[in-house]
This record gives sequence, C-alpha cells and structure tokens, in this order.
Amino acid sequence: MTENYTALYDQHKKAGASFTDFGGWQMPLKYESELAEHHAVRNAGGLFDLSHMGEVWVTGPDAAAFLDYALAGKLSAVAVGKAKYSLICDADGGIIDDLISYRRPSPEEGVDKYLVVPNAGNAAVVAKELLERSANFDVTVEDASAETSLIAVQGPISEAILLKLVPAEQHALVRELKYYAAVEMEINGQDLLVARTGYTGEDGFEIYVPNEDAAGLWEALLEVGAGHGLIPAGLAARDSLRLEAGMPLYGNELSRHVNAYAAGLGPVVSLAKESDFVGKEALAAIKAAGVGSTIGQKLVGLKGTGRRAARAHYPVLKDGTLVGEVTSGQPSPTLGYPVAMAYVEVEFAEPGTFVEVDLRGKPERFEVVALPFYKRQK
Repeated sequence: MTENYTALYDQHKKAGASFTDFGGWQMPLKYESELAEHHAVRNAGGLFDLSHMGEVWVTGPDAAAFLDYALAGKLSAVAVGKAKYSLICDADGGIIDDLISYRRPSPEEGVDKYLVVPNAGNAAVVAKELLERSANFDVTVEDASAETSLIAVQGPISEAILLKLVPAEQHALVRELKYYAAVEMEINGQDLLVARTGYTGEDGFEIYVPNEDAAGLWEALLEVGAGHGLIPAGLAARDSLRLEAGMPLYGNELSRHVNAYAAGLGPVVSLAKESDFVGKEALAAIKAAGVGSTIGQKLVGLKGTGRRAARAHYPVLKDGTLVGEVTSGQPSPTLGYPVAMAYVEVEFAEPGTFVEVDLRGKPERFEVVALPFYKRQK
C-alpha cells in the first residue's frame, strides 16, 4: 500500500510526533503524552491535523436531488450554511461510510453546491461511488481531497483562539456560528471555509485550507494558542475523546456488515423522503423486521466496574454465553473508569444490564449504559 503524507508532516516531525498508519496515511499518533493531549482538549484546546479526510464537491442544478438519492438522509432539506451527518449505504443497507455534508451558497442561480466529507480510508471509495451514482443527474462531482488540508481546533478555548486570527469586523461570524454550520471567513489573512463541528465531544472548529497554506496556518494557531494551553494532539487522544463522546469510528463500530438501525443511527435514515435512494428498500425491510431494536444485535455503551479495560474484538458474555463483541474500548481519562462500545444481542442491550467481557481468559463485569459516556457542560 502506498503511504500518504499530509502537508503538515514536517510540522509533526519537528514537534517529535510518533506516527502510525491510518487509512493509508502516516498520521501523528501522539507528540509527548496522549493523556496530556486528551486532558488539554477537555480543559483547554488541542490542534488536530485531519488532512487525511476527504473533500468532495457536488455542484449543479440537481445537486440536492442527487444527494437525496446517493445518501440515506434528506440533504435537500439542509439550509444553506448548515451541515448534516449522514450515511452512504450499499444496496443491501450496509454502511459504506458515515460522512458530513455542508450546503454552501449557490455559485449561480439555479445551481446548488455541497461539500461532502468522507472518512480517510473511504475517501476515494466514496468519491468513486458518488461519481457512479451521479450518472442520471445534472451535477459535477469533484474530488478535491488531494489538494485540501483540514485543521481542527477543539476544546473550551477554541473560539478564543480563532478570534485571535480573525479580523475584528468578522468576530461575529465566529461567535454566532452554530454547531453543524459553516461559513467563509478571513483567518490569518486568507479567506477559508470554517465549520463548527468536531469529533471530540467539545466545542471546536474545522478549517479547510489549501495544502500550500496549511503549515502557515498550523504554526499561527499554535503561536496564538501557546499562552492559553493549546497543544498539538494526535490520533490516540482523538480516539479516546471520541469514545468518551460515544461517537462511532468507521472500521470499528461501522462497516458494510452493519446497518444504521443496529448502530443506533436510525434517525439518520430518511425513509420518508419522496425520492428513492440507494439502500432504501433494504433499510425499510430491516426497520420493519426490527433489526437493532427488537432482534439481532445493537450497539451499546459498556461501563467497567473494575480497573481493567475491554479492547476491540473482546467477547461479551452473559452467564458464560457469548452475546456480543467489543468494537472499541479503553480506560476513560476524563471519567476514571474503563469504557467500551460493543454490539450485543438486543435482549441484553437495556441500560442497567450487567454482562462480562472476556479479558484474555478472565471475565470482567461491565454495565450496559446509554451513550455518550461524556457530555460537555455548555
């Protein structure tokens, strides 16, 4: 497999990052301490390189109708400037990827424009799938992933940090930007697209920037944030943060072998929209059968009653009988006890149910709890 490097690779090397492969990309796992990076995001701020994510622009008179067909959600109902979390599914209802789509201002009358952001390892697959599904629509599908970097500022101080790089006359754009919305603003002297989204459970912003300008923006953010506790953070902290926030990771909680209802993402699927969409018939049948709600398996949170943590692929047992499998798990730095997500048989998915996780031959007691494990104080 070809190794990919983001435009910020040299910045990470200079900062002493340890690297790991993620979706074919060499990404910083941590810089000094993943625990320190985790706590920085919860209490101050963390700076993340998300340039491995994809950016696919969908533009044209049929853009809204096309995305209604290509994705499980109703993208035509998204207001300009807002965003929607959705799924792109197989014909059998399996999840190809979970993604965020931003509706941008129309470039001209009668033309709609969206930015679709797939996950790192799926970016090329999603771009190809969207192109193939667009055959009968008047749209242009442009994969801009290779020339686009994405930098995220996450944590309680993220708004204050961004304000230091935005001209005073645009401060209201930052302060008034709602969650799951995006706007163009001037940052560090450049007009850039900024979204108020994230994957950590904290307030934060994601900034789309051309590759050639990414290093300058990264350094500027670190410089203005240095006195406020902002530090670079890697994939290890991002994983522990998203787990505490109960957010699924593709390849762990989500895959082509999982459907939206089992994953607890039923509300993301719009069976009521007028148009047909890829996977609609299969998903309607799954919902009618009750898969993920009354039969089959369901994604749940697990809270450890001891000190030992569950890990991905560990068996979940009930009275010695296999009833599920852990998808993600580790000690929670914020909460102080082990947490995990797992698929378990529906009859054991009710919060308050106790199960055991086989920790390499030794059963450990866990309690089924509602997700997320952690919610920030707003």
